[in-house]
Amino acid sequence: MPSSIPKPPTPIQRANFRNLYFDMLWFGILAGSTITFLAVYAARLGASSFQVGLLSAGPAMVNLIITLPASRWLESRPLIRSAFQGAVWNRLGYVVLIPLPLLLSSKAQVWGIVLIILVMSVAGAVLLISFNAMFADVVPPEWRAYVVGRRNAIVAISAAVSALICGQLLDMIIFPINYQIVFLIGAVGGMMSSYHVGRIRAAGNPPSVTGKPLEDLGLAGVSRLVGQFRQSPDLRFLLRREGKPLLRLDVLRGPFGSFMLAYFMFYTFMYIPLPLFPIYYVNVLNLSDGAISLGTAIFNTLTMLASLQLSRVTARFGYRRVLVFNTLIFGQYCLLLALAHSATLFWIASMTGGIIWAMINGGLINRLMERVPENDRTAYMALHNMAFNLGILTGSLVGPVLTGWVGLREAIFISTGLRFLGGVLMWLWA
Repeated sequence: MPSSIPKPPTPIQRANFRNLYFDMLWFGILAGSTITFLAVYAARLGASSFQVGLLSAGPAMVNLIITLPASRWLESRPLIRSAFQGAVWNRLGYVVLIPLPLLLSSKAQVWGIVLIILVMSVAGAVLLISFNAMFADVVPPEWRAYVVGRRNAIVAISAAVSALICGQLLDMIIFPINYQIVFLIGAVGGMMSSYHVGRIRAAGNPPSVTGKPLEDLGLAGVSRLVGQFRQSPDLRFLLRREGKPLLRLDVLRGPFGSFMLAYFMFYTFMYIPLPLFPIYYVNVLNLSDGAISLGTAIFNTLTMLASLQLSRVTARFGYRRVLVFNTLIFGQYCLLLALAHSATLFWIASMTGGIIWAMINGGLINRLMERVPENDRTAYMALHNMAFNLGILTGSLVGPVLTGWVGLREAIFISTGLRFLGGVLMWLWA
């Protein structure tokens, strides 16, 4: 419970909290089904690392292009309705995936998936911006940590259980019917999540223009570390700045410029191996879908459990030390995978990777907040959003190129060193 509560939530607020929890319950089902296995399905169809990379690079490019115009457009629109409409249009893409195996050949399906994800990203950008702003409006500041904590726990458990069940279904049912069933499960989860977003009602709170980030792992997904197509949590922020510039490059001339460069390089090195992982799981390690789902469940569960200890760890060592240490050892996931010849090291990597990612994910946000002035937080967060998406775009395209030069296993091994270099830059500049 919150430590200081001026008054209990109103009936409307309590109903909103319930809908926010059900939103995450159903989104966890989507995350543990379609989102977890979409890149794996593409790999089983014979997708190249470049095509898998487009599943990340495409949405990043869309976000770079339309985030600021969409923010301006949303200023004069009702946030709840915009979030609901963005959710529905975004999740319709998951419905389109269901009949895809019946309509197209394997090669055509891969490009069809890339196109669907690209189109979905337009509505996804609107959803991310409007949902963050709506959340700040309908959840009072004194209740946000409580609601966010429960949402994080719900989505982590739901995604882990969903991934385990879907992995078993994929192993038991013939291809491609098994993936169509998983895509159906994901589509139902996505639409039910959208339904609960639409049931949220305005609570009469003033809109939040500045303040702390929502730190909600479930705003759009759990983690992208294992390589699934997932929108990143915690890296979008309110862009409601009526009459003020949303992008101010002048702040990069000072120390914040090198700070953002460290973040950009870290994101780039983080995303270089991500398009390679699904292909590596399928073509090199020959993992079954059940083995992949178990690794995903282990990773998400350890991320949730470690996140619960984040405040205790950072209280002792500080956000910067925790962030720097974990970014320096971040490459261990790639190292263990490069050395693996079976599922065992993959599961160990998922276990250690989940703990490390929990520390990095929390450290990135809170260290960013320590360096961002409170009276101009929106402009700085907009620059961070740009660095984040540029990092995704760059890393997702460099990874396949690197694979073409040196080979798949070798590229993942090189990524170990690149992620360590990213940690060094964080140590120097963050």
